[in-house]
Amino acid sequence: MRLFLQKLSFIFCLVIVLQGCEAFSSLKYDESSSDEKEYAGWDAAKFHEKAKASMDAGNYQKGIKLYEALEARYPFGEYAAQTQLNIAYAYYKNDDPEASIAAADRFIKVNPRSPSIDYAYYLKGLVNFNRSIGFLDRFLPTDASQRNPSNVKESYKNFQELVRRFPKSDYVPDAKQRMLSLKNNLAMYEVHVARFYLKRKAYLAAANRGSYVIKEFQRTPAVPAALLVMHEAYTKLGMTELASDAERIYQENYPNGTSLKDHNETTFVHKLWAFIGLDE
Repeated sequence: MRLFLQKLSFIFCLVIVLQGCEAFSSLKYDESSSDEKEYAGWDAAKFHEKAKASMDAGNYQKGIKLYEALEARYPFGEYAAQTQLNIAYAYYKNDDPEASIAAADRFIKVNPRSPSIDYAYYLKGLVNFNRSIGFLDRFLPTDASQRNPSNVKESYKNFQELVRRFPKSDYVPDAKQRMLSLKNNLAMYEVHVARFYLKRKAYLAAANRGSYVIKEFQRTPAVPAALLVMHEAYTKLGMTELASDAERIYQENYPNGTSLKDHNETTFVHKLWAFIGLDE
């Protein structure tokens, strides 16, 4: 009896699943049919025109749909390469960074000699640049250098590749400015890590991080902060000569410099922490 009920339950579930699949297929067919009717008689130019109009109106999902339909119907037409690049941009505007980067990579692979290939590299850098900006950063002046720098590093690498491959590209000046900002961000991230080690009394690790900033991120605002970290760490370790060297270099190069604590409190968040008594 139990075996019979189990078989009956299995058959019942199978029927429900099959009915659901049939309904889904019917829905998918209906959507496809609707698109076929809407796009009936459209040539490549019409698709391109309507997609661009959707993008200009801020309807990025519609733009993506039209560009993908254009690519599917006319994969080798005059708009083919530009359509692939437009899809990457549309995904970027639609806040879908993974799809945007994938589309840009595909464009680079399929169109290695395109005159627009420099933009594909620039777009990848731009996507990762914006991924490094958190939600709060869009509204408050938060300190982005305290977050995981993986997107910052990837963006810097993208822009660096653009500058190396296409030094005369129109996008290079903007890329270089963004690289400067990203480099400052990465340098300050290392200082935050060094300060974390100081708090944990891991003085050698803190000193090494500070030294890394001095070597790899010269001429960034993080250098004086790194010197202060090194001075404190070496002092705690009893390495007086190295501590004196760090202090001397700091005084020679930044005679009017402020402390690391003052430097960080220029941000809104640190001022807020100080006000409510959570500042270190």
